Amino acid sequence: MENLRKIIVGFLLCFIGVVANAQKIDVKGVVLDPTGESVIGASVIQKGTKTGTVTDIDGHFNLQVDNGATLVISYIGYETVEAKASTDMSVTLKEQVNDLNEVVVTGYTTQRKADLTGAVSVVSVDEIAKQNENNPMKALQGRVPGMNISADGSPSGSATVRIRGIGTLNNNDPLYIIDGVPTKAGMHELNGSDIESIQVLKDAASASIYGSRAANGVIIITTKKGKEGKVKVDVDASIAASMYAHKMDVLNAKQYGQVMWQAYVNDGMDPNTNGLGYRYDWGYNAQGQPVLNAIAMNKYLDAAGTTPASDTDWFDETTRTGVIQNYNVAVSNGNAKGSSYFSLGYYKNLGIIKTSDFERYSARMNSDYKLIGDVLTVGENFTLNRTSEVQAPGGFLQNVLQFNPSLPVYTTDGSYAGPVGGYPDRENPVARLNRNRDNRYTYWRMFGDAWVNLKLFKGFNIRSTFGLDYSQKQQRIFTYPVTEGNVANSTNAVEAKQEHWTKWMWNAVATYNLVAGKNRFDAMAGIELNREDDVNFSGKKEDFIILQPDYMWPDAATGSAQAFGSGGGYSLVSFFGKVNYNYDDRYMASLTLRHDGSSRFGKNNRFATFPSMSLGWRINHENFLKDASWIDDLKLRASWGQTGNQEISNLARYTVYVSNYGVNESGGQSYGTSYDIAGTNGGQTLNSGFKRNQIGNENIKWETTTQTNLGVDFSFFRNSLYGSFDWYFKKTKDILVEMAGIAAMGEGSTQWINAGEMENRGLEFNVGYRKTTDYGFKYDITANIGTYRNKITKLPATVAANGTFGGNGVKSVIGHPMGAQVGYVADGIFKSQEEIDNHAKQEGAGLGRIRWKDLDGNGVITEADQDWIYNPVPDFTYGFNIYLEYKNFDFTAFFQGVQGVDVISDLKKETDIWAGLNIGFLNKGTRLLDAWTTTNPQSNIPALSLSDNNNEKRVSTYWVENGSYLKLRTVQLGYNLPNRISKKLYMERLRFYVSAQNLLTIKSKNFTGVDPENPNYGYPIPLNLTFGINVTF
Repeated sequence: MENLRKIIVGFLLCFIGVVANAQKIDVKGVVLDPTGESVIGASVIQKGTKTGTVTDIDGHFNLQVDNGATLVISYIGYETVEAKASTDMSVTLKEQVNDLNEVVVTGYTTQRKADLTGAVSVVSVDEIAKQNENNPMKALQGRVPGMNISADGSPSGSATVRIRGIGTLNNNDPLYIIDGVPTKAGMHELNGSDIESIQVLKDAASASIYGSRAANGVIIITTKKGKEGKVKVDVDASIAASMYAHKMDVLNAKQYGQVMWQAYVNDGMDPNTNGLGYRYDWGYNAQGQPVLNAIAMNKYLDAAGTTPASDTDWFDETTRTGVIQNYNVAVSNGNAKGSSYFSLGYYKNLGIIKTSDFERYSARMNSDYKLIGDVLTVGENFTLNRTSEVQAPGGFLQNVLQFNPSLPVYTTDGSYAGPVGGYPDRENPVARLNRNRDNRYTYWRMFGDAWVNLKLFKGFNIRSTFGLDYSQKQQRIFTYPVTEGNVANSTNAVEAKQEHWTKWMWNAVATYNLVAGKNRFDAMAGIELNREDDVNFSGKKEDFIILQPDYMWPDAATGSAQAFGSGGGYSLVSFFGKVNYNYDDRYMASLTLRHDGSSRFGKNNRFATFPSMSLGWRINHENFLKDASWIDDLKLRASWGQTGNQEISNLARYTVYVSNYGVNESGGQSYGTSYDIAGTNGGQTLNSGFKRNQIGNENIKWETTTQTNLGVDFSFFRNSLYGSFDWYFKKTKDILVEMAGIAAMGEGSTQWINAGEMENRGLEFNVGYRKTTDYGFKYDITANIGTYRNKITKLPATVAANGTFGGNGVKSVIGHPMGAQVGYVADGIFKSQEEIDNHAKQEGAGLGRIRWKDLDGNGVITEADQDWIYNPVPDFTYGFNIYLEYKNFDFTAFFQGVQGVDVISDLKKETDIWAGLNIGFLNKGTRLLDAWTTTNPQSNIPALSLSDNNNEKRVSTYWVENGSYLKLRTVQLGYNLPNRISKKLYMERLRFYVSAQNLLTIKSKNFTGVDPENPNYGYPIPLNLTFGINVTF
């Protein structure tokens, strides 16, 4: 009986165990993203329990759960998925609209956007493409907080880029990384249609991996690759009309005569003594005030009767409606073995100044191929560009403004007219353009890299890359004889120039990724070599018998010849490493170290180390915010790091001697000392010798910028509201300064030393809101704002006071921004004798003259009455973008602005004072028609005068204006043809669009110039009207 009981109990226990095991199942699965790539670190939890795991480096997971259980799979940047548990699962996650899962390039490797702990801005390439800019950097203007871009309207689209202000007294250009290859060359040669993504690394934690070249920020550009699937063909074409958006109002011939008459009368002189052919009928009224009754002109302005009086609008004669053409075709393909991308592009911009233009041909080939499964992959990214340009002549718009309207374009015999009689000797602007039209340069650039990637075992990769950036520029500069009225120069010559830039790099980078439960660990280490060599040479020869470009090569000339040439280069060797750690997508840390050595520095300080560290905390994953379902992402960031700058001359550390043969480059006598290199000539004059040009310094070292950054990233309300905020402080020390020599040190005693310091601090904020309504209307509104403050905190006393970096040589620039200026404070104009009598003693004071403030109160206007009047740093910069989409229509409007920035208006000197340049009879702006007179006493424009006895062209607040503006950079309306129609045309997509650039400008009512963004004589920024199509096959 006892045995039977034991058997029954044992049977029941076995039965219970079997039943229990039958209620559990072993689940194996993989989690993928929409492209089929594995998702590392995804959370897999049995719903309603704490039982769970995370996916490994291949996206796989193993978990034992209750039979019939539901699994909850989640990952940052993806929508949470619930699925019934089974023994073999494959789960594909759908991306959330905030794209936190987006992979961004951060320096030799990639990271998820959600894992970033540094200040990195990811730019929407789709949005910048809508601006139809030749230079993709210009299209970034106003889109990245803390990034300031300045450019004029030249056809080439060249631009100056500054990230987080001015950080050094030397080159402030950022470092560009294109497909892993570093460069600082112009981006206007890059075809923007080939760009897949742009990241801007702004703080030291993100940029320090590039060490010695990263102090001014880093812009990483990744070009397009082929994607898996069938062959894809994209065709983009656009044509635009380019027009003068803001033309300056200049005096016509009659207005010019009226203004000149007033200047003569104000100075008590007879206006009919002018030498320009103007004849006046004038007198005085009953009140004793001068009255102009009539103006007449001689029929011809010269005694020979070949230059007829005219009324020429020189702006109309030298400008045109430009045409911009842009065509691109790209073919891409991909499969499990590899991918390829090939593109061709053509861009032509006929500028709004006649004869100026820019042309670019581009070809790109990107490919990769798996030679041995996932173990060995090879690839390349190469582009070949040919650009050519005819630039507008230097100072051309000032020439156009100044040339007198009374002069004609042509004389009676059809030749170019010029100044005659008393007209000032300026070249005929139309003739000048014609002589410049052959001064075209041609520029070839080959840029790219070839790489091999070896995946030795799970999570471990070694990648080796060789990159090349080779450029060649050729140009002939023609000098044609000039015979235009009083302006004559018989010289004809040509200078043939060539320049070559060769930059190459090689690196080897090892990476290792490890996932262990909730811990994710990434490590990277590498070595890199960089070399740059530059060579230029030219030959110039005069006197050609035939003045035709095809004939005018130096060998064909019969006159004097000159030759020039130079070259240089530097090397850089680097060792670097980076470690990232992530726990449960909640706590993040990163540590970077780079060790650089540069041949630009002496052996005592050739190497420098640049460290950085950063932390991140995703606080919405903490229990105390677990119930705040409206918070999708809330991450705090903090970083500290150092970066370097080596942008100085390759010869900065050397003592330099230059040859002196007793004549200068123009053939004239040189009075510099001439002695043999040993310095033992004993004062004799030698036929050949050398003179010292610079004292060497083997102790110069790297500029070092230390930067601290605090930031927060957020996304709320199902990712509808999103953005980020950053505060930073950066200090640059050991700034390299070229010290001028003193007599006691002898001739050529300039020397490079480390002697400067500078600070920048600022705030950056961007925010966006997006939503799709129930009836299909989609909108996305984004805005950003950035502000910074700059000041120089240390310089040698002589440099701080000499005005090189600010202060005008009057006050030390220390404590002020680089470029700040000192000047007099204008306090209106004298409008009565009583005002003159009650004011401090001022040389040149008179009715209608500018009044200067007596700042020191001593009763006399002297140099001591100057103060800081100009600050080049704006209060803030901003931009906002509106995107709307409904059915097949899309609409974009992008605004960009600058607030609270000073500009010094040299243009105002041409519009507000007759004698501003001490050169009489140049044309002026129409504001002079409203100059102060006794009959126009309310005017604040100085009275007209033939002389500047009050020195009103001095640096003063009269010329400093508010340069704030808001511009409608781009407005575009697009229409996608319905799919059912495009499919019938064998197209996947067909889109038409019309757009306008620079359609609207809002500026300060006190700004007197034409365009506050381009306040003086830069190439005008045009208004463009564009029509284009996008086709995908």
